[in-house]
Amino acid sequence: MQTLRKHASGIFYAGLSAVEPEAAVKRFCRRRKNYLVIGGLKYNLGKFGNVFVIGAGKAGAPMSSAIEDLLGERITEGMVNVKYGHVASLKHVKLVEAGHPVPDENGRAGAAKMLDLAKKAGRDDLVICLISGGGSALLPFPAPGLTLRDKQNTIKELISCGATIHEINTIRKHTSLVKGGGLAKAAFPATLVTLILSDVVGDDLDVIASGPTVFDSSTYKDCLGIIKKYNLSRKLPGKVVKYLTGGAKGKIPETPKAGDMVFEKTRNLLVGSNIEATKSAKQKAESLKYNTVVLSSMIEGDTKEAAHFHCAIAKEIVKTGLPVPKPACIISGGETTVNVTGKGLGGRNQEFVLAAALEIAGLENTVVLSGGTDGTDGPTDAAGAFADSTTLGRASVIGIDPLQYLSDNDSYNFFRKLGDLFITGPTNTNVMDLRIILVR
Repeated sequence: MQTLRKHASGIFYAGLSAVEPEAAVKRFCRRRKNYLVIGGLKYNLGKFGNVFVIGAGKAGAPMSSAIEDLLGERITEGMVNVKYGHVASLKHVKLVEAGHPVPDENGRAGAAKMLDLAKKAGRDDLVICLISGGGSALLPFPAPGLTLRDKQNTIKELISCGATIHEINTIRKHTSLVKGGGLAKAAFPATLVTLILSDVVGDDLDVIASGPTVFDSSTYKDCLGIIKKYNLSRKLPGKVVKYLTGGAKGKIPETPKAGDMVFEKTRNLLVGSNIEATKSAKQKAESLKYNTVVLSSMIEGDTKEAAHFHCAIAKEIVKTGLPVPKPACIISGGETTVNVTGKGLGGRNQEFVLAAALEIAGLENTVVLSGGTDGTDGPTDAAGAFADSTTLGRASVIGIDPLQYLSDNDSYNFFRKLGDLFITGPTNTNVMDLRIILVR
């Protein structure tokens, strides 16, 4: 069983290696004398007066490091918001540590200065924006009449009710002056190039970090639909509901849409995503002689339901050798959701593994690992957790009931007591989650 765990961990880290932010940026960007080549297009640095670097996300530090390596002293000024602890030693770009997943004052202050920097850029300047997972929480700048506290309480309710990241970011975009194309609007008419590391299912550019430099396809009416869907009208701050209602009635301007002139000199480039991580994980699994299947990089929905169908495939492998024979590896990516009804501590990956532990009881030589590629799962210090065929037996020996812990959304403490937490520390990247099931 220890060998299986070691293999699962190795497969996970192989997935991470494919989306290492500094390498991802340098795959798409290179310097040729006085030209910066980004995704095949050349930018003559001699024609730009100033070069500004801005952005937000958990991968902000290594992405900034890559740009510093390429541009060095050519950078006029830079500011990027990152999650606490996700830092690096930089010379030309200032990193602002801020709160995630709930935004804080550091994030707001950093976003305000970043907005000023974007507005400072002129027609003959170049703005490079670095966006990665976590950017929505790390780039809070409330719309007029709203406060940071309003934003904090709104996000807490949206996370707890089980709303998808697309739904959460739709409301974020319409309660912010930065998101939903707001940063592009501020930077216009400067040349703006955004490098993006995706943390959302489907890699929709207007959803990643709530699309600060991308036209917004959602509307205020969509926001009201989300509030109705999750019965949030009395749970969200009254000022937020009133603001969104006013927008839906046309009293507040919509976010910039496709064709808006503010995007004329804007280019958005995806430099890494979950599919790259799953492909690399598959290669590692195959090198370890596992017959491997990647289910999808776009798994969404309730995490307990996701655990159920993943484990159903593991059972099928044991019984019939389908869709692949033993030794087998099942890999998937994406981002599930948890409907929080208990008062425990955990995250979607740990809850997935706890639900899976109940499903694989009796399956010999089976290991489940699920982890967040950013190294954190919910408000915990763990990326995820392990479960195997012995998990329930070991839990029984020390007198803990997995069903009770699952009901209380307390997966962290369940696995902490068993010594089965998967702790990586900050990875400085974020492309959603990786789930790995091994059957031998």
